[in-house]
Amino acid sequence: MELARQMHFEEGGFHMAYGLLNQARNGNALSGQSVVMRRNRGFTLIELMIVVAIIGILAAVAITNFRMFQLRTKMSEARVNVNAISRAETAYFSEFSTYLSAASTPGGALTVHKRPWAGGGAADFDTIGYFPEGQVHFNYGVDINAIGTAFTVGAAGDLDGDTVTSDVGYVHRAAGVALGLPSTVALGCIGAGVYDPGNPLGLFDTVGVCALLDGRTEF
Repeated sequence: MELARQMHFEEGGFHMAYGLLNQARNGNALSGQSVVMRRNRGFTLIELMIVVAIIGILAAVAITNFRMFQLRTKMSEARVNVNAISRAETAYFSEFSTYLSAASTPGGALTVHKRPWAGGGAADFDTIGYFPEGQVHFNYGVDINAIGTAFTVGAAGDLDGDTVTSDVGYVHRAAGVALGLPSTVALGCIGAGVYDPGNPLGLFDTVGVCALLDGRTEF
């Protein structure tokens, strides 16, 4: 082995090694000495299997985390839009002394893909001065009481295609009334305010998920 290393580093060693290899193949002896060619050791099957398994585990973790990040990013759309709708309703009430209802928009079946803002209650949203930026993943709607003094904004989306919706809402109850209105769009918002782990009655006048599982275990 030491002879092979010296030959490798000496000038012209490559040609010498090549000549020795040819002579060994032809069965010739070199001054009574034999040349032993040692093969470089490669990976065993077990080592390759371990490496493949580790790569598979890392890939699975990375893909899962990336998917969750994507879904939670989509979830933020609902929070932003529900907040904007609630502000538009408040501004509308300050001018006309009533809130305005709006049917589910865009409406129709929920999908994992974005849809254009059209149909449903788009005209009513336009009346209160709300229009989203670009297409949306969620259906949005506003429910009001009979005299227009309370409203609930609801947003529902099926972001991962499992038919289980993620619901986001904003509940504004009328003065002197314990509960708000349930949402006809985000069915998880039942009028008791949005989910708050420290308050069984939920939170009012706050944007949030409607139930514990919304936006979490669905992902």
